[in-house]
Amino acid sequence: MSQERLSMRKVSEILRLKNECHLSNRAIARSCRISHSTVGECLRRWAAASLGWPLPSGLSEADLERLLYPEEAEASGGMQKPLPDWKEVHEELKKRHVTLRLLWTEYREAHPDGYGYSRYCELYDRWEEKLDPPMRQKHKAGEKFYVDYAGDTVPITEPETGEVSQAEIFVGVMGASNYTYAEAQSSQALPNWIGGHVRAFAYLGGLPQILVPDNLAQGVKKACRYEPDLNPTYQEMAEYYGLAVIPARVRRPRDKSKVEVGVQVVERWILARLRNRSFFSLAELNRAIAKLLQELNERPMEHLEKTRHELFAEVDQPALRPLPERPYKYASFKTCRVNIDYHVEFEKHFYSVPYTLIHEEVRVRATEHMLEIFHKSRPEPVALHPRSSLPGRYSTQLAHMPPKHQKAAEWDGERLLRWAAEIGPQTAQLVQAIIANRRHPEQAFRSCLGILRLSSQASPAQMETASQIALQAHLLNYSAFKDILEHLPASKKDTPSPLPAHENIRGQSYYQ
Repeated sequence: MSQERLSMRKVSEILRLKNECHLSNRAIARSCRISHSTVGECLRRWAAASLGWPLPSGLSEADLERLLYPEEAEASGGMQKPLPDWKEVHEELKKRHVTLRLLWTEYREAHPDGYGYSRYCELYDRWEEKLDPPMRQKHKAGEKFYVDYAGDTVPITEPETGEVSQAEIFVGVMGASNYTYAEAQSSQALPNWIGGHVRAFAYLGGLPQILVPDNLAQGVKKACRYEPDLNPTYQEMAEYYGLAVIPARVRRPRDKSKVEVGVQVVERWILARLRNRSFFSLAELNRAIAKLLQELNERPMEHLEKTRHELFAEVDQPALRPLPERPYKYASFKTCRVNIDYHVEFEKHFYSVPYTLIHEEVRVRATEHMLEIFHKSRPEPVALHPRSSLPGRYSTQLAHMPPKHQKAAEWDGERLLRWAAEIGPQTAQLVQAIIANRRHPEQAFRSCLGILRLSSQASPAQMETASQIALQAHLLNYSAFKDILEHLPASKKDTPSPLPAHENIRGQSYYQ
């Protein structure tokens, strides 16, 4: 049986969920949206490679792929293997002590050339899914936290303009206790989605084991039944908190029934009670929601005769894991290709990477203040920059440049400005304007250097006059400055001082 092609990031996630979250192969398969046989094969290859966990420091994605999935030519079999009678298998499984492994053993005794156990189970699972039997979910203490957005929104009126916007309602529900969290957000954008989780964990005072989101674009990048990928930021947040993410399956409402009921409760017991109130800010709305949320969690549930808060304190809370010292900090991601000038663009600003990565694909991770750039050849960042909000400008590190560019860059902006200031204030302003006028500051250094070297052929007064004219005409380049300097009016040029009288100097009358 050919295995599904896995990205190395997905392989790392399988290993993390097995070794840190201690999930079963089937739970890992649901989280990564691959078959459980593929999970088993991946873990077998990992064990055979004796890599251990955590993975060795410095092991790149390329090295991991080479160790676990070496290129081999696989011969494909042309014979059709016999299929079991799945209906009979299904009926047999209802009998006491009968397991799939027992039935597979009996199947292989009858068909020695039949399917292997993992393929046998996978085929049965596919057949069983078509039956769509009713499923009663059982929730373990502190295990699952269900998250989604309510269908209803709440209007917020801007006091000055009267403009009305709709606030989205983020809802989270603990599986075992029904303990509920809710907050209003300006939109369902990714920063709000991540922030809602972080604040929900703080409200719970601990961490569950598994997150169960709907197939929202914020959480699931590709909502495919067989292999949807998690949004990179959502994935990173889950790794930071040590969580497994198992999205609800597409068109499987029972997978998210817990949160759908929680959303309904929030809409009926919180939003409905706020329907006749006017709100003029998101903070005002959240204060009202927080008050009613506390009442909701303190209200007895009729079928259990306990409040959500009491049940949470008894069942879920003791099983929650402690929160980290610091909450997760939101980060956004972007996949880029390195340009020929060894820079990548992120939000209209350009950041350098080592020039050896020209034309390579890299992954950018941006937090509020920093920007990290990763390449598959190395597990650590290949470049680290302070984040800049200046569009069209460049952040360039000398170590990233080719050797020839490094030599040219020795003339940095500060050194050029100091030299210009020694000539005069107009020249300093001109050099500063030329540097600011270039998309890439290094592109201005050669032009500035040429202008300043002209000071060896002209007086400071001439340089200052030419600089003033160039600034006024916005002629910010070497050629224009040189032309201005050469065509200065005579009145603008220095008048040479007459030669002193001396007996050895004959004068012009001597030659008449």
